[in-house]
Amino acid sequence: MVPPPELLEGFSPTERLTAQARPAPAWREELRRIPNLANAASVVSVYGQTLGLIVLAVWADHPAVWVAVFLLMGRAHAQFAALMHEAAHRLLFSNRRVNDWVGRWLLGYPSFTPTDLYRRGHMAHHREEFGPGEPDIPLYRGYPISRASLRRKLVRDATGRTGWKLLKGLLRGVRSSDPDVARQARRIVAVQLGLAVVSAALGHPFVYWLLWFAPYMTVWRVINRLRSIAEHGGMQRSKDRRQTTHSVRQSWAARFVLVPYHIGWHLAHHVDSGIPMRHLPVYHAELRRSGYVSDALEYPSYRALWRALSSGAPEPARRGPTAA
Repeated sequence: MVPPPELLEGFSPTERLTAQARPAPAWREELRRIPNLANAASVVSVYGQTLGLIVLAVWADHPAVWVAVFLLMGRAHAQFAALMHEAAHRLLFSNRRVNDWVGRWLLGYPSFTPTDLYRRGHMAHHREEFGPGEPDIPLYRGYPISRASLRRKLVRDATGRTGWKLLKGLLRGVRSSDPDVARQARRIVAVQLGLAVVSAALGHPFVYWLLWFAPYMTVWRVINRLRSIAEHGGMQRSKDRRQTTHSVRQSWAARFVLVPYHIGWHLAHHVDSGIPMRHLPVYHAELRRSGYVSDALEYPSYRALWRALSSGAPEPARRGPTAA
């Protein structure tokens, strides 16, 4: 999965990029400006879209609509996670107190994420991918795997087994001896109970469980795995981010379901993690123009990358009890 050294040749610094492919100082200052109003609109929008879907399901009260909304709520969790990730980098709002409050109470806790603990682990991930302090190794290691192995992982995700494992960890955190872990776990549980109470008070107690909790446990877990392995699956520890992070051409469908708010420009994000998400497309375009990213390095689609990630040798057949 790691590109060979010859594919890393051909990069030339430009007036906008340094020899490390990071933005030159003047352009970097421009790229690092946080678009506060646009980000505020995104937070309002994700709430509007989520509540709109729930209202549509209740109003239509048709099996096909319930199923469609159930699936789309996985996308809603992806949107919450993308914006929370931006807040974890303190790139959602330039005012740190506003950034952290929104990141915790409006994005992280409603979507079962302890934002501050996430930030701590995620910064370790950015400091050195695949290094000794990398918290996400279990998601990325061992690729390419067999198609059967990937299928088993996705089935575990889709049937709630992965979600249940994570939920048990969250519930154990409520009684943790670490005050930070306990505090954030309790806040998440309190927010989820609050959402369930609101759902019941509005006369639809099942809506929280069916259209928020269950999609988190199932649909979102599938989306999260597919996105995560497309970011770093099968790569290696390296100072060259092209050997730690995949680059994938972004389609409208992928941006809609899998990688909202420009988080699919993941290689650009890892080359300079201080650039807000809205500026990643233009930064990625400059990386391509300079030769840092080429057609040979970039997968044409997520499906092509997933095929490569599941192209490992088939697992040996299990012998029966009477086999020699």
